[in-house]
Amino acid sequence: MEWKNLYRGAMMGITELIPGVSSGTIAILLGIYDQLISAINGLFSKEWKKHVAFLLPLGIGMLIALFSLSRLMKWLLENHFEPTQFFFLGLIVGILPLLFRRAKVKTTFNIGHFLLIAMSAIGVASMRFFADSGEKVIIETLTMNNGFVLFASGWLASMAMLLPGISGSFVLLILGSYYTAIGALSDFNIPIIAVIGSGVIIGFIVCSRLIKFLLNNFPYMTYAIIIGLVLGSTVVVYPGISSSIVIFPCVITFIAGAVTAVLLGAKDNADI
Repeated sequence: MEWKNLYRGAMMGITELIPGVSSGTIAILLGIYDQLISAINGLFSKEWKKHVAFLLPLGIGMLIALFSLSRLMKWLLENHFEPTQFFFLGLIVGILPLLFRRAKVKTTFNIGHFLLIAMSAIGVASMRFFADSGEKVIIETLTMNNGFVLFASGWLASMAMLLPGISGSFVLLILGSYYTAIGALSDFNIPIIAVIGSGVIIGFIVCSRLIKFLLNNFPYMTYAIIIGLVLGSTVVVYPGISSSIVIFPCVITFIAGAVTAVLLGAKDNADI
């Protein structure tokens, strides 16, 4: 078992509590994105035990973070929204140098790659206009109808989780299921968690196959899209500045996030 994946999973789990921040982005930052995609794809292969040994502690870490920190993140977002968002904004900006190095932008990118960056960035940034479309409705009791909606929401959100730059929690917000998911985690509502979770698992399996195909056959094109997704997510995460009082703490948390990203990227990706 790769027990170091416990803290990696915890970091990925924390980000999925924040609408706009992708756990896929954190997986790249931690240097495990390609391995994560391969492991999910390999669950039904002859080497499934090796992949389970990688994914199990990662999943445990994510679950620990989701259940134990959901109340804390809810409190931070309600009481210190802007500094919290600026920390994650710093994380996102801090990962860009790593992505540029990994994609070998200076030597491999042409005009087509930069067009892909622009298109994917605009696509994600445009999601900002849907930020308030998710109704704050909390489902506490399952029915056939809302169960199907929650399952489908989990499926779509999980596909977003694996794509750097697109947040699964933000997709849940747009679909109107975010507050139900957070409420279920906070109150330990097992039926709701099980339905959303099953959708997430199936979405992981389906989406990982597509991402692996793209990385294997069109690596630089895929990285161009990923860079665009990450760039576009800065627009989604940026909270604005409500008053001059919060400017200083926002600067501090932004720097902390950026430094964290640079240090983690240097530690886990020294070979890049």
